[in-house]
Amino acid sequence: MSEDENKQLLDALDNIKQVNVGDVVNGEILAVDNDQQLMVGIDNAGVEGVIPRKEISASLEDNPTDGYKVGDQVKVVVISKIGDDKENGSYLLSIRRLEALKIWDEIKEKAEKGENINVKVTRPVKGGLVVNADGVRGFIPASMITDHFVSDLNQCKGEELEVKIIEVVPEENRLILSHRAIAEKDRKEAREKIMNSIKPGDVVEGTVARLTNFGAFIDLGGIDGLVHISEISYDHVSKASDVLKVGEKVNVKVLSVEPERNRISLSIKQLQPGPWDDIEDKAAVGSVLEGTVKRLVDFGAFVEVLPGVEGLVHISQISHKHIDKPSDVLKSGEKINVKVLSIDPDDHRLALSIKALEEKPEEDNNEKKAPKKNVDDNTTSGAPEEENGFTLGDILGKAIDDDSEE
Repeated sequence: MSEDENKQLLDALDNIKQVNVGDVVNGEILAVDNDQQLMVGIDNAGVEGVIPRKEISASLEDNPTDGYKVGDQVKVVVISKIGDDKENGSYLLSIRRLEALKIWDEIKEKAEKGENINVKVTRPVKGGLVVNADGVRGFIPASMITDHFVSDLNQCKGEELEVKIIEVVPEENRLILSHRAIAEKDRKEAREKIMNSIKPGDVVEGTVARLTNFGAFIDLGGIDGLVHISEISYDHVSKASDVLKVGEKVNVKVLSVEPERNRISLSIKQLQPGPWDDIEDKAAVGSVLEGTVKRLVDFGAFVEVLPGVEGLVHISQISHKHIDKPSDVLKSGEKINVKVLSIDPDDHRLALSIKALEEKPEEDNNEKKAPKKNVDDNTTSGAPEEENGFTLGDILGKAIDDDSEE
């Protein structure tokens, strides 16, 4: 080797850049292999490095190498050294982490200024949500997600949220965020808007937010209204969960609005056909219906013949035989057939008869007729009209008896 060649070699060795973990270096893409990783030659170092798939991009596209080709120049950060060959050693490199360093600086600056950032929920974990803040992993504790309890965090996956920066420590990759304060502010504004625009009689769409023993809370887009269990359906409802489920869309009618108490009362059943609508067609006079004995009182039995429709079988219409009280021959919950004697749709009254469906027994000729009394033994004297919904004339009228004996 000549003196000039030796000098050139020494100069070249002097110009070789020493590569250390943590360095930010420039390189040229030498290959894009089938494992979706990039092979990079580090400038002025005479060594190569590899960028694995997960270190190419934080977003983890289907193929993160699509945006790169052989010959492209890239800036990377050295993560670690692979192997002990000092002359031909390879290095683990990352584009993602270099980008993340810039993002950390931006987040830290926004935190100092009190600015909010936008993130996307990647997955729920025990205690909260993991989010992506432009490539940086952040965490929202469960208590800071929103202003109300969320039972299923899976429903938050994929959502984009505006969040407040609570704590940022780039050296520890620690980013704690909160959406609660923003949710409270948004909800307050929405609540005021709804309270100022909604009025009794309005029909609006909402989402079932919570179910309780006494009804269902419907989210109207910023404030919850209550559908009491008695306003869910004309049919009997034991539990709101029997007919409704959380997340379900429902139409509701506004019954009342109380701005000072932030309270809205709603109804679902009032948007449904009423049980007494077209009652003259559903329970025509003279028709025979199957019903269920719902209540027994001294003067008769209330029988449900259609969902939400009860009629009265007066004690005088229970049997051709004399009975002292309805409970002697009927029991609550019993299924019976009844004949419709009369209908009053306006007052929701239905007069029914059991004995009209039975054959009248023949009178024994040898049996002396019982002396007539001034008042029928099966009287409703003293029965409260407001309980049965019928006047004595409705119940004891001659027209009813005549009809029942046909």
